[in-house]
Amino acid sequence: MNALRSMLYVLLFSLWTTAVAVGCTPILFGPRRWSHGMFHVWGHGVVALLRVAGVRVEVRGREHIPAGAALVAPKHQCMLDVFAQFTWLPATAFVMKKELAWIPWFGWYGKKAGAIVIDREASTKAMRQVIREGTERFSWGAQVVIFPEGHRQPIGAAPDYKPGIAALYRELDVPVCPVATNAGEHWSAKGLKLTPGLIVYQYLPPIPPGLKRAEFMRLLEERIETASNALLGN
Repeated sequence: MNALRSMLYVLLFSLWTTAVAVGCTPILFGPRRWSHGMFHVWGHGVVALLRVAGVRVEVRGREHIPAGAALVAPKHQCMLDVFAQFTWLPATAFVMKKELAWIPWFGWYGKKAGAIVIDREASTKAMRQVIREGTERFSWGAQVVIFPEGHRQPIGAAPDYKPGIAALYRELDVPVCPVATNAGEHWSAKGLKLTPGLIVYQYLPPIPPGLKRAEFMRLLEERIETASNALLGN
């Protein structure tokens, strides 16, 4: 039964995504805020459709969702973690690997909304680019989203926090908003296999700028991992 419900969700997800992407194409020729609005609508649809698979999504800590310039650092367990930030953040600018920018419509909308497209192989150059373009995005009041582990981590995997976010934190001098989740319990790390239950995204109190590198990394990992582990079994 779960497999059938997952298949139905994949079908509806694909139809919804195609309809929004193609139908909203003229937005690509309008102002940036139109693309942000499109992502909000699309993300809410993606989340609402999860009901057909028996999955509900709850947002906690809404008072900590940044309204202006901030670095947002979510736990990354599945694809939904990306869609969730589009859904609730007011002006999302993702740090996005260049391969995603090649995807028709998704890449186009992402770049229009302010995504920072990087080549992961060019680590030093990519970091300078994120600092330069991130500063520009903050002048727009955008929330720059970067997954501190860099890739999806299945439930139970050891934390793998990369030092890049500490460099951004130091150079950009803005608060960092950690985001915890248990999404991997109900949406597989790879693909669209769904398990009924409650997915929670919990926005945590922001980490203020100015901390030393080691203290920042310790605090970031501690907050995200402690809150994410507490959500398991919801």
